[in-house]
Amino acid sequence: MQTNKNKKVSKNMKIILAVVSVIIIGALVFGINYYITYLNYKKDVAAIQVQNVDLNTVEDGEYFGDCNVDLIRVQVVVVVKDHVITDLELVEHYNDRGGAANALPAKILAEQRIDVDAVSGATSSSKVIQEAVYNALTGERTIRKD
Repeated sequence: MQTNKNKKVSKNMKIILAVVSVIIIGALVFGINYYITYLNYKKDVAAIQVQNVDLNTVEDGEYFGDCNVDLIRVQVVVVVKDHVITDLELVEHYNDRGGAANALPAKILAEQRIDVDAVSGATSSSKVIQEAVYNALTGERTIRKD
């Protein structure tokens, strides 16, 4: 005959096992989802084809562009006057370790072209910034995100 104390222990063990199981399943789902996001991010960054824009074809104005590859998000505002980029602002640069790429707009301004050398250690962020600038000046994207 089982005592009440044994029944309580058995019931508590079932609750603990259920909670641990839910935590393990949740961690697995999160891990698999993150891994899939990471693979998609790598594929999207690899698909970016950094291109120049003929500034002689760009009218004066303020242009907004963006690029989102899940783990890196960029929004830029590009100001063009007399076919020269006069200002380039990073409105948003969400990144993990690519903060060094924040120096890229100054390089683009100085060289007046998009295909400047990427910032060492922040190549993916550099490419995403360049894609956002290209998008701003052309209204086109070299990658498609659904």
